[in-house]
Formats: sequence, C-alpha cells, structure tokens
Amino acid sequence: MRRLLIFRHAKAIRSKPGMEDCTRALIERGRRDAARIGNYMAAEALVPDTVLVSPAVRTQETWKHAAPALRSGIEVVTEERLYDATVKTIAGLLTNTPAEVQSLLVVGHNPGLHDLALTLTASGNAEAWKQLKRKFPTAGFVVIDFAFDDWGKLSERSGRLDRFVSPRLLRRRNPR
Repeated sequence: MRRLLIFRHAKAIRSKPGMEDCTRALIERGRRDAARIGNYMAAEALVPDTVLVSPAVRTQETWKHAAPALRSGIEVVTEERLYDATVKTIAGLLTNTPAEVQSLLVVGHNPGLHDLALTLTASGNAEAWKQLKRKFPTAGFVVIDFAFDDWGKLSERSGRLDRFVSPRLLRRRNPR
C-alpha cells in the first residue's frame, strides 16, 4: 500500500502590483492553520517518509510551521516543478517516487492539488469527497490510499479517499 498526503499551502498575503507571486508569505492565520494541520497529522500518525514542497515562500512556510509537530529526520525536497503545476506534472513527479517511500506528502498550490485529488480518487469517504469536491481551501489536507506497492502504477481513479480536513473543519470538531 502507498499513501499520498496532499497539503495546500496556508493563507498568504494577497498579491500586490509588482509583487512576484512566489514571494507571497503566510499571514498569521496561515501560520496558525499550518501548525494546526501539523498537529493533526501527528495526532493521527500521518507522518510522511518524504515531503515534496513547492519553492514558493508560502509553501515553504506552510511546511515550516507544520513540521515541528512531526518527528525529525523526514526527507524534505524542494521541487521546482510543483510551483503552478498541473495534474500531469504532479502525477509525473509522484510516479517517479522511489519504491522505499511508503507515505509521500506534497505541499503545493491550487488548482493543481485540487484537480489531482479529484482525479486520483475513485472510492472512499463519501462525505469527505463531497466536501473536497466543493472546495480545497488554504491549508486543506487530503489523504489518499493506493492498493499497490509501486508509485509507477499511479493512475486516474486508482486511489481511495481516506479523509479530507481543513482548519475550519478541525475547529468545528474541537473549538479550543
């Protein structure tokens, strides 16, 4: 079995005229939301073997604020091709993941990540599917399981949606 964790970057500052999109940093809410998802990952034992992170400032900061809740020693790779990536590009990266990686986390951007999650899932948690189909918000987090042992077998509708959470959904469950 292989497990794919998909984490959309947390809330960032709005783009301003003349500002390069890739330099947008997280706002305070984004930092809190990223940490909340990191804490959720740790509490649910959703710890990746490897993390692929877009080079954009907001994705790098999202991982930086989520990571402290997880064990050290996770391999983290800044993957240039994740910035503004299409489903085809992201899927290509996934299919080239080494066999020893059981659980892979991708930290990136919409619409690519949202499209990827919808494209890869064929079954699973129906309520989570409805929520995910509606919207993949900032700091949204998806878990998809695959019944194969080779990332090269990844294809459309080959996965089972285990869960979809967002900071808002987690706050509703546990308002603290």
